[in-house]
Order: sequence, then structure tokens, then C-alpha cells
Amino acid sequence: MSNKLLVKNAKQVVLICNNGEKFLTKEGTQKLCVIENSSLVIGSDGLIKDIGLASTIDFQYAGCSFDKVIDATGMRLVDAHTHPVWAGVGVHEFAMKLAGATYMDVHRARGGIHFTVEHTRAALASTLLACLTGRLGRMQRAGTTQVECKSGSGLELQTELKMLEVIETARRTLPINISSTYCGAHAVPKGKTVAEATADILQVQLPRLRERMSAGALRVDNIDVFCEQGVFDLSSTRSILQAGLDMGLSINFHGDELHPMNSAQLGAELGALAISHLEDVTDDGIAAMATAKTAAVLLSTTTYILRLPQPRAREMLEAGVIVALGSDFNPNAYCCSMPVGMHLACVNMRMSMPEALAASTINAAYALGLSHAHGSLEVNKHGDLLVLNSWLHLVHLIYQLGGHQELIRYVVIRGNVVYNNDKTMDFQLQNWFWIIVLPPDIVSHGP
Repeated sequence: MSNKLLVKNAKQVVLICNNGEKFLTKEGTQKLCVIENSSLVIGSDGLIKDIGLASTIDFQYAGCSFDKVIDATGMRLVDAHTHPVWAGVGVHEFAMKLAGATYMDVHRARGGIHFTVEHTRAALASTLLACLTGRLGRMQRAGTTQVECKSGSGLELQTELKMLEVIETARRTLPINISSTYCGAHAVPKGKTVAEATADILQVQLPRLRERMSAGALRVDNIDVFCEQGVFDLSSTRSILQAGLDMGLSINFHGDELHPMNSAQLGAELGALAISHLEDVTDDGIAAMATAKTAAVLLSTTTYILRLPQPRAREMLEAGVIVALGSDFNPNAYCCSMPVGMHLACVNMRMSMPEALAASTINAAYALGLSHAHGSLEVNKHGDLLVLNSWLHLVHLIYQLGGHQELIRYVVIRGNVVYNNDKTMDFQLQNWFWIIVLPPDIVSHGP
């Protein structure tokens, strides 16, 4: 039987983990599983079939045929938080922020989400799909193979459904793996109170969404609320999240970004899969998340662009919180690159490179409820990986700020090469790689 792909003779294969772990806390990130001089087989079903020493794989599959064979260093990236469906150009607001305006200053001036909502409501679904396709393509070329996509730029039934339908079309037609999130409570619409907006979501939007999901027209995975002063308070957040949970959605929401709202405690109480931002989380919130195994999705690009205090990543890691990363791609933080997000997390949040790698792979998959199938290179998981140019160690993806365009050689999703950046390399440079002795403190090596 023909197999889909053989990735052979990799100097290193970065498995992340290899014992079926669903997430890694601080201790686990200190011993990421990396195997040397190995090959990987992806079957015709797009799942990983085998990983092992190159010589062993060569022997075991000597008589097998493959649709494609490539040489590789393999790993995969998962983006746990994005807002990629919207219309309008927000570059003027970036200038406002550079001049000193805060996020809430722009929000109160009816900019930010309100500007985006106006343009998204007016946009055709075909226009939104074209924009989404281009943005997801950029993420894919930067190494992302699994991405969470939120609605939330409609704030009323028809536009929220339009956005979710666009995400659904992308899920069905594009190679990248998508986790879909309903975020109708992203802001309070103009002319409504928090109570009125909450009632609309509970009585109009969620019932209609349930109908569309039951009919098979939409698959939505998560529910999100922006729990913040001047947006949705703790009580309304609880009501909306509980309603989503009752209809089978996983809780994955914005919390404790600009003020300590006790969002982390609420999320832990409700069994939230993940909470994003957490720049203003309390000590009690960190402890509650660690106990509940609720992932913290930290957004290094947002804190950088908005000049916010950094999330206390080190304290979260020390407390045993599952720390994940997301790009938070949106008009306010226009970054498609998880490698850039990892770099900023290491520099500004003081995460180590192995911690950032785990946060962008297995832990980001856990935050989306997908670590059983994504986030590490293990047998029977999805055959998604990126292959770096042969002379590079994996940490160059983080070290070289904005250099991923030249570092990533192939992106593979379900065994299909979806991005080929192959270049003819200088012979001397290739040979130079093979004599590097890697320092043992970068990553621990598996068997």
C-alpha cells in the first residue's frame, strides 16, 4: 500500500513529547523529546504511522512506495487565539496608539472593535472569505498548521453567522486545521446596554447558532466572551459561558486583560479549557487555573503593541499552570507569525525557548481541546509538521526575529506539502551543519 509521505534523514525530529501527554507544565518543558538522525512516515490517511532512526525506517519500509519523499528538522506550530475574519483597515488606530491612546481610549472613541464591526457588517461573505484565505495562508507559511478562528466583529445575529459561515467554508476548503469560536460577546454594540447585549446573545444568537449546528451547517467548537470593565461584567460573562457550555461548546475566553476581574477564578469554576490575556490576573486566579488545569493563552504581540504590562508567565509556570501562546492576529495586533510571538514571549515574558516551543505546540493544542490529535509528532496523530532548512537548529525559529521566511523549508498538513520554500543550499553550508555539537541546555533529547 502506498504511503503519503516519507520525511527522511532528519538531523533532528522535535517530537515535543512522546508518551501521549496532553500538555506540559514547567518541568515537562525542560525535557522536550528530540530524536536524532531520524525519519517519519505519514500514511495515506494523513496520520503519523511511524517515527524512528533513519536506518530502521529505511529497513522497515524498503519495499514501500510513497507519494512524496522529502529530507528534513520537524515540528509543528499551533496558534491558540486569532481574530482573522474582519473588514476595514485599522492602521490609523496604530498611529493613535503610538501617540499615547490606550486600547480603551480608542474603544470609547468608537474606534477599535466598533470601527471593525461597521466594516464587517457591510462586507460580503465572499470578501471576508478572500481576506481570511489570505491571512490563513500567511500564518501557514510562518509554520502554523492548526489555528483557532473567532467571530466577534458582528455583534448581532446575521453578521456573527456570516463570519462563522466564512470560517466553516475555510475549514472545509483550506488545508490548515481550524478550531472555530463563537465570540458574539466581543463588545457591547452601539445603542445597547450590557444587559440588553447579554439578552440578545442568550435569547437570539445562541439559539439560532444551536439550530445551525444541529442541522450540520456549522461546526463551532468554542465560546468566548470579553470579560472586562466597560464590556461584559462577571455576571453576564458567567451567563453566556454557561449557556455555551450547555450546548456543547468549550469555554475559551478573554479575561483579566486590563483589570483584575476574577475571570481566572470564574473560568476555573466553570471548567474552562482556556483563558486568554491574563495581564492582570491575581495570585488567586493563577492558583485556581493551575488546580483546574485551565490553560493560560498568553498573547505577546498584544502586550507589545499596546504597551501593556506583561502577563506573569514565570509565576504561572512556577505554579503549574499550562501556558500556551497565541498570535492574537486582529486589526489591533496584525501579526500572522507564531515564531515572532515566541520570540517576544521569550524576551518580554522571560520564557525559555523550550517553554515557548511547548506553549506553541502541545499546550496550544490542549487549549483548543485538540492535544489528542495535534501538538506533537506521535504515532496516530495528524501528520502536520514544518521542516526547517537542514543547517539550522530548531531554536533558530525563535532566535531569528522575523527570519522564519528563510528558515522554513516545507509546511506539511495531513501529509500534504502545503508550502514549499525549497532552495538550493550552498554545499559548504550544508556540511557545516553536520559538525555542530549542540549545547545540552537548549533541549533534552529523547531516546
